[in-house]
Amino acid sequence: MSRLDELIAEFCPNGVEFVPIGDCVEKVTNIKWSESKYESFQYVDLTSVDRNTHQITETQTINVDNAPSRAQQIIQTGDVLLGATRPMLKRYCLVNDDYNGQICSTGFCVLRANASIVLQKWIYHQIASTSFFTHVERYQKGASYPAISDTDVKRYEIPLPPLPVQQEIVRILDNFTELTAELTAELTAELTARRKQYEYYRDLLMTFGDNPAVKWMTLGEVGPVCMCKRIMKAETSPVGDVPFFKIGTFEKEPDAFISQEKYDEYRKAYSFPKKGDILISAAGTIGRTVIYDGKPAYYQDSNIVWIDNDESKVLNKYLYYCYAMKPWSVSTGGTIARLYNDNISRAKIPVPPLKEQQRIVAILDRFDALCNDLTSGLPAEIEARHKQYEYYRDKLLTFKELSA
Repeated sequence: MSRLDELIAEFCPNGVEFVPIGDCVEKVTNIKWSESKYESFQYVDLTSVDRNTHQITETQTINVDNAPSRAQQIIQTGDVLLGATRPMLKRYCLVNDDYNGQICSTGFCVLRANASIVLQKWIYHQIASTSFFTHVERYQKGASYPAISDTDVKRYEIPLPPLPVQQEIVRILDNFTELTAELTAELTAELTARRKQYEYYRDLLMTFGDNPAVKWMTLGEVGPVCMCKRIMKAETSPVGDVPFFKIGTFEKEPDAFISQEKYDEYRKAYSFPKKGDILISAAGTIGRTVIYDGKPAYYQDSNIVWIDNDESKVLNKYLYYCYAMKPWSVSTGGTIARLYNDNISRAKIPVPPLKEQQRIVAILDRFDALCNDLTSGLPAEIEARHKQYEYYRDKLLTFKELSA
């Protein structure tokens, strides 16, 4: 029999009481800015909480002069913060000593444990559970920006075993959390090492020194920079026949579509990529690439471009690997760095004979496939470990309810 089984047999063999979270927490006070005129505080906004690590990361220093209107709640070590605006984003955390006495947004529901009956971490693990977020989905209101009220959060009922049982379960979960974090760190380090190894060999293969057979060409000499015909917002819809990729959805799922008729018309009358052409993001995160697969799709003009190259001279896939080395300089205007056509046209790349391009592409394709296997396998392993943790956490937090 495990230590936990012994404790349950000793303290709650017939089940435990279930109570609303609201019955287990204490009142949280708001700051009186009129009495804190000369003090500065760290402000924990919704975006301050990392959704993956569930830690407070970046905060803002505020005082009476620059405090946002939502900067109201005084937090303490051990408080549990739950982002109540768009709560299914799962922004929750446990406040550590660094933020004791600081201020958080009213966008958080602050849960302060009544230490005489419940542990801080017991509440934390309860609001991290699958069951709790099922409750959240039921009670959140609003379409564009769903939110859940403090009242609805606090109506969620949790099992309340005696403190020794809570302590043992929290200890087990803390150990499991630590082991999961260590494994995640190791797998992430392995992933980073594999990527660096791949980049090293790619750069080595693409370095030619003074090889006389290699010609340095500008991308403008390789081919003209092309883009699709401009699509106006009124010509798109949230659903439709042909996906329209904007810079924000490049490499991702589309959120806009155009009609089949418009696609057929523009594809015939204006520039359009050939299957295998390498599409380049010229704005946002510049230099991202996608190999056009030939399926019906349309791309935002000027933000997504390609070189119309002659494959009898320069292979598409060779260009793809050249682009990965970021050969262009970036112009900055305003707040967004972007690639203009001139930046792309002036960029120089080494162009070896076609057979050498084919050899390099074959090697890098094999290496790329190997790395992709690893880069897809390792995140999957990390995800599996998180799911395993969540499964055992939910099992440990499940109790038989004490009969009335």
